[in-house]
Amino acid sequence: MLRALIFDVDGTLADTESAHLAAFNQAFAEFGLDWQWDEALYTELLNISGGKERILHYWKTAQPELRELGAMAMADTVNRLHELKTAAYESAVNEGAVSLRPGVLALMEEAMGQGLQLAIATTTSPVNIAALLRRAVGPDWRLNFSAIGDASTAPIKKPDPQVYLQMLAALKLAPGQCLAFEDSSNGLRSATAAGLATLITPTRYTAHHDFSAALRVVPDLSQVDLAQLRRWLAQSQVAAH
Repeated sequence: MLRALIFDVDGTLADTESAHLAAFNQAFAEFGLDWQWDEALYTELLNISGGKERILHYWKTAQPELRELGAMAMADTVNRLHELKTAAYESAVNEGAVSLRPGVLALMEEAMGQGLQLAIATTTSPVNIAALLRRAVGPDWRLNFSAIGDASTAPIKKPDPQVYLQMLAALKLAPGQCLAFEDSSNGLRSATAAGLATLITPTRYTAHHDFSAALRVVPDLSQVDLAQLRRWLAQSQVAAH
């Protein structure tokens, strides 16, 4: 019996990665760094979950000689860069640079109409979630979600299942009563490690990932409704037994 839908944010609710990429580059320029990430490099960097983690990984590989700054100074710099990036991203979202992917809002509304709970399980920051959903859903967007897990509540990033395990506990539901929505292999691994059947809607940044463990892979949610999701979930549970 399907009781809840649990959504990832970046790439899943909205195709945000191009806006994130532009925001990273803006932050580097503001900080006076000559770093410039292109789409191919950023696609690779998306294998690292979390913005700060991504910056640090790039720094250590692209300019290892800068490590002599010392761990504390390095952490301060990464934090400052991430603050600048978050501000740039929020500004872009507020200007309408990002919108929800096809079918997302309709599926959420159908789920709420039928008494299902909604939750968010992401590695992004609370600020990024609020910026996106405030614009897409309205100022009371939070009321639609029974539980929200993000970078502040789940510091161990995907592919670790921490954020999904937190959401199952908050919803007080078993994995078999919920369905996860993701767009990347890290997200899929995180959700399936928590025991969740997972629907994948890839983006151009993640289309090359291995989704063999997914319940289904669909281009977006525009052709998906609750009846369809219930059928797929029931079929997978029968097959598992």
